[in-house]
This record gives sequence, C-alpha cells and structure tokens, in this order.
Amino acid sequence: MLYEKIIEIIVYLLSELKNNKQLAEVDMDNLEKLGYTQNEINTAFSWVYSKIYAGEKIFLDPKSDTRSQRFLHDAEQNVVSAEGYGYLVQLKELGLINNMDIDLIIDKIMVSSYNNVSKEDMKSIIASYLLDLDEMNDTNSRVMININDTIH
Repeated sequence: MLYEKIIEIIVYLLSELKNNKQLAEVDMDNLEKLGYTQNEINTAFSWVYSKIYAGEKIFLDPKSDTRSQRFLHDAEQNVVSAEGYGYLVQLKELGLINNMDIDLIIDKIMVSSYNNVSKEDMKSIIASYLLDLDEMNDTNSRVMININDTIH
C-alpha cells in the first residue's frame, strides 16, 4: 500500500505542476491532512526531483504521442475494470505515461494471473512500473529507499 500512496502523491504533485505551481509552493500540510506520512511525501518529492535532476522529462511531450486512444479488447475488458482502465487514461492525460506505457502495463496484466483489476490494483501495478520495484533489490539502480535500508 505504501507504493500506491506514493503514486497518489506523485499524481497530486504533477497536477499541481500542470497548474503552474512550483514544487516549493505545494502545501505539504495538506498532504499530511489527507493521511499521507512524511516518509511517503518525501519519497514522492524525491522521485519528482530525481527525474528533474537527471534531466528526464516529467511530463511526456504531447507531440511525441498520438492523440489516439487505445481501446481494450474483449479479453482485456474481462480482466481490467472500467475504473482501472480509467485510471490509466487519467495518468496518460496527465502526461505521466504514454500509449506505449499503457500497452506494456496491459500486457503485464494479461500475462499475469490478475482477475478483475480494480483501480486500487492498477495503482499497485503502475507503482511497480513507474518506481522500478522489480529492481528494488539492486541498491544502485533505484530511486527510493526500502524501509530496512540504512542511510550513512
């Protein structure tokens, strides 16, 4: 659940940036009032800052992606709920993912043993995809720290 909350905060931060706010202007007290921990907030900010520091685009260039919309095949509709797919579309419209990302995420879902992917399930899948949780054991290739990591 921790990683899903981090994605929620990242989505919130990106929404604020899209509304021409600076990260320093984001009300962290409001995030805490919404029930997010300081660790979750710091991790989300760290992810955004690391993308900026590495020179990566946080928002995908709308011109690099077609305005086409992917529709789910009947078999995919049996596995992905409307709310789960709607969340993917929301992240695409926000500029956090693109059509290729959506294809990769849906492919991952279809080859896995998922059954009726809800919005909450989709948050977990997207967290794994965006935060490279598959590589979390490699301390040199990750942005976030694990709970049992020690900072020196």
